[in-house]
Amino acid sequence: MLVSLLVNSTVLLLLGAVFYAAPSPRLSPHAVPFGVRVPPGRAEAPEVHRERRRYRALLLPATAVLTALSLGLGALTDSALVGSVAALVLCGVAAVLWLRAHQALTRAKEEGGWYEELRQGVAMDTSLRTDPVRMPWLWVVPSLLVLAVSATAGAFAYPELPDTLWLPERSPSGTEYRALATTFWSAFSLVLVQLAVTLTMVGTVAAVLRARADVDASRPRASAAEYRRRLALTARSLLGVGALLNVMLLGLSAMMWTGNRSGALLAVVVGVPALLAVAGAVYPFLPMARAGGGEDEATGLVTRDDDRFWRAAGTMYVNADDPAVLVPKRVGLGWTVNLANRRLLAGCAVVLVLGAAAGVVLALG
Repeated sequence: MLVSLLVNSTVLLLLGAVFYAAPSPRLSPHAVPFGVRVPPGRAEAPEVHRERRRYRALLLPATAVLTALSLGLGALTDSALVGSVAALVLCGVAAVLWLRAHQALTRAKEEGGWYEELRQGVAMDTSLRTDPVRMPWLWVVPSLLVLAVSATAGAFAYPELPDTLWLPERSPSGTEYRALATTFWSAFSLVLVQLAVTLTMVGTVAAVLRARADVDASRPRASAAEYRRRLALTARSLLGVGALLNVMLLGLSAMMWTGNRSGALLAVVVGVPALLAVAGAVYPFLPMARAGGGEDEATGLVTRDDDRFWRAAGTMYVNADDPAVLVPKRVGLGWTVNLANRRLLAGCAVVLVLGAAAGVVLALG
C-alpha cells in the first residue's frame, strides 16, 4: 500500500508540474499563449502575463489539495484507485483553468484590435520538398535487432513453455498477473507488439517528415532553419524511443516465458526503458536543442491569425481545406492531426478494423 501511495502522489506532483509549466514559451509556441494566436509583439503583453499568473495561482493549491486528499483517503481506504481519480480531477481542473485563460485572451485580442493595421501572411519552406529531411534508416536498426532477438529467443523457449503463462498488468490495486493459456499467439503476443511498435514509429516518422512546417512569417529563414534541425532530431528521437520500448517488451517477454514475478525486476524492466524513452522524446524540444537560427531581415509580416480553425481551447485543428495531415501544435510542442482531413479519417477507420480483427484472432486463439 505504501508503494502505491508514493507512486500516486508522485504522479500527481509530476502532473501538477507539467500543467504548471504548460503556458511557458519553452513548452508551447511563443506567439500562441493558451492556444490563442497573437502578434509576436503581443506575446509578452500584460494580458498574457496576467492570465499566466491567474492560471498558476489556482493550479498550485489545487495540486496540493488533491495530493493531500489522495494520500489521506488512499491510506484510509487502502485503495490505489483514489490516486487515479485524483489525477483525473487534476486534469479536469487544469483544463478548466486553461479554457478560462484562453477565453480571456481571445476577448483581449478582439477588443484591443491586436491584428489591426498589421500585415498578415503565411511563410513556407519549399526546400522541405526539394531537399527534405531524410528518414534516418540507421536508427531503425536497433529496433529490428531487438525484435530479431525477441523472436529468436521465443522460438527457442516455446517448446519448453508451461501450459499457462502469466502476463503482468497494471490495475488500480497495483500490478496483477493474468493467466493465459500457452498458444503461439499468447507466447509471442509481446513480440507482435514489438513489430507493431516498430512499424508505428517508422510510419510516424515518415508522417512527421512530411508535416506542415512551423515557419514564422516575421522571421522565415531563422524559423525554417530551426524547424529543420528540430525535425531531424525528432525523427532520430522517435526511432530511439521505439527501440527502448522494444527493449522493455523483450524484458517482459522474458519474464513471462520464465514465469518470473519479481516486483523489483519488473520495476527495472519497465522503469529504466520508460525513463530513457521519456528523456529521448523530450530532448528535441529542449531550448539547447532548438538554439540557433541567426537573425532575419524584417519582413513586415506577422503569421496569419487562424484561430477559427482551432477548437477546444487551441488543442484541436479542424480545417477541411488544408491538405496537411499533421500540423504544428498550439498547446505543447510537436505536431497534432488535422481532424477534418479525409485521408486521416480513412486511415483511422482501417486501423480500427485491423485492431478489431486482431482482437478477435487473439481471443479465439
